[in-house]
Amino acid sequence: MKFLEVVSGESYALLRIMAGLMFSFHGVQKVLGILATQQPPIGSQLWAGGLIELIGGVLVAIGLLTRPAAFLCSGTMAVAYFQFHWKFQMGDNFFPTINKGELAALYCFVFLLIACKGSGKWGFDQK
Repeated sequence: MKFLEVVSGESYALLRIMAGLMFSFHGVQKVLGILATQQPPIGSQLWAGGLIELIGGVLVAIGLLTRPAAFLCSGTMAVAYFQFHWKFQMGDNFFPTINKGELAALYCFVFLLIACKGSGKWGFDQK
């Protein structure tokens, strides 16, 4: 698989861009109410999380202030997982596939990786 090492920088950049764009779409739904069945009240915790998703996702996608934005996005998803999905319940609710928290858990660790690595190629930070 050494032949894939040639495109590892580009692959990481695509991961960063796509994760940021998909994450920001969740924020668009919460903050702007686009393609959403309901919109959280302005100033609520869900709305604030949506603002972080929207702004943080865009910053990660374009590679600007990538490390702090990704770290904030990672922490937001950790809070989302523990507070809204797992809720510290044991038994079957411990598992992300049961408590529907797999996306929050995955975003948490993807953004943690991005916070550690920086923007990489095709980002304004170039690190």
